[in-house]
Amino acid sequence: MPQRAMNSGRMDLFQKCRNYTRHKEAEANGLYPYFKAIESGADAEVVINGRKMIMIGSNNYLGLTTHPKVKEAAKKAIDRYGSGCTGSRFLNGTLDIHEELEARLARFMHKEKCLLFSTGFQTNLGVISTLVGRDDVILCDRMNHASIIDGCRLAFGRTLKFKHNDVNDLERIITSAEIEEASGSHLVITEGVFSMEGDLGCLDQIVLLKKRYGFRVLLDDAHGIGVLGGNGHGAAEHFGVEKDTDLIMGTFSKSFASLGGFIVGETAVIDYIKHHARALIFSASMPPSAVATVLAALDVIEKEPEHREHLWKNTRKMHAAFRDLGFDIGKTQSPVVPIIIGDFEKTMVFWKELFEAGVFVNPIIPPAVPPDLALLRTSFMATHTDEILDRVIEIIGRTGKKLGVI
Repeated sequence: MPQRAMNSGRMDLFQKCRNYTRHKEAEANGLYPYFKAIESGADAEVVINGRKMIMIGSNNYLGLTTHPKVKEAAKKAIDRYGSGCTGSRFLNGTLDIHEELEARLARFMHKEKCLLFSTGFQTNLGVISTLVGRDDVILCDRMNHASIIDGCRLAFGRTLKFKHNDVNDLERIITSAEIEEASGSHLVITEGVFSMEGDLGCLDQIVLLKKRYGFRVLLDDAHGIGVLGGNGHGAAEHFGVEKDTDLIMGTFSKSFASLGGFIVGETAVIDYIKHHARALIFSASMPPSAVATVLAALDVIEKEPEHREHLWKNTRKMHAAFRDLGFDIGKTQSPVVPIIIGDFEKTMVFWKELFEAGVFVNPIIPPAVPPDLALLRTSFMATHTDEILDRVIEIIGRTGKKLGVI
C-alpha cells in the first residue's frame, strides 16, 4: 500500500524543540547558569573550568561525600558486589545490603518497615500513584516538590492544593461540602524543609488536624533527614510527631551523600507499595556502591553528631550575616538560605557576578518559584570553614550593593 502522505497543515512534533531558543540566547549573553561541569568531588570548594570555586549550591549538608569512611565503604562494595545489580528489586536486583539498609533505616526513623527506591523522584512517584485510588483525595501544599506534583498527576485520585504552610486553608478544604461528599480517603502531603525557600513545613499543625479529621500524612523529608532533630531523624523528630506521621519519604542525595530514595511506615503499607509500585518494580535497583555509601553515612550520622552541630553553627552564622547586610532571606529555618531578589534579569546578573568572583550559587526563576520571586538559592555545609564563609559574605555583600539589591 502507498505510504500515507503527512498532513501538511499539521506541525511536526519536533518543531517546538527547534523553536526553543531561550537557552541559546542566555548563553550568548553569558547568563546561562545550568549544566556547569564540575571537575572535582562535591565539597566546600570545587573546580570548574580549571578554576577553584566556593560551592554554596550543594545539598551535601553534612559534607559526607568526602568522608574517609564513606568513600572506603563504596570502594569495598564494588570489590565485593561489582558495579551494578542489572535488574529490579522485584526480580534479580535485591542484595543483602539492600535489606540491611532497609532494616537500619526503619530503626533509625522509628517506623516498622522501609523500602528503597532507585531515586528520590521515583519514591514519590511510586508511593503516591500506588496508594491513591480513584475515589481518594490528595491535599497538597502548593510549594511541594515537582516529584510530588508528578506523583499526584499519576494517581487516579483527585488533587487539591492548599496555600503554602496554611493550615487554615487546609482545614477549609477538608471541611468543604465537596470533600465531605467524597467517598474515598484523604492524604495530606507536605515537606520537612522546602527546598527553595528553606522554611519548614507546618507538620505539627497538620498532625493536630489529622487527629480531628482522620486523614493520613505523607512527609517528604528529603532535605530534613540528617539535618533536623536532636538525632538527625528529621522534621518529625524536630516537631515531636514521629508516631503521628504515617509515611516519611527521604532521599540519599543530600545528607547521605549518595543516590536513591526510601519510604518508611507501617509494615502492611510498605508491603503493599513493594508489590504494586511500578516505579520500583520496573526500575533497576540501587547499585551496591550507592547502598554501601548510605550505610556508612548512616553510621556517621548516628555516631558523629559533630557534623550536624557544625552545620548548624554555619547556618546560624549565614542567617545572621545576610540579614545584617539587608538581604531578604524569607522565612528560612534551615541550611537552605534564599536571597530573594524578585527581578528575573537582576537575579541572573547577580548569579553571573558571583560566578565570575568564584562563588557557585543556584539562580531559581519562575516557574520553579512564583512570578516576581526570583532568588539565589544558597545552601551551606558542615565542611565550610569560617574563612570560606567570611569570603562568601564579603563577595555577596559587595555584589548586592553594586546591583542595588541592598
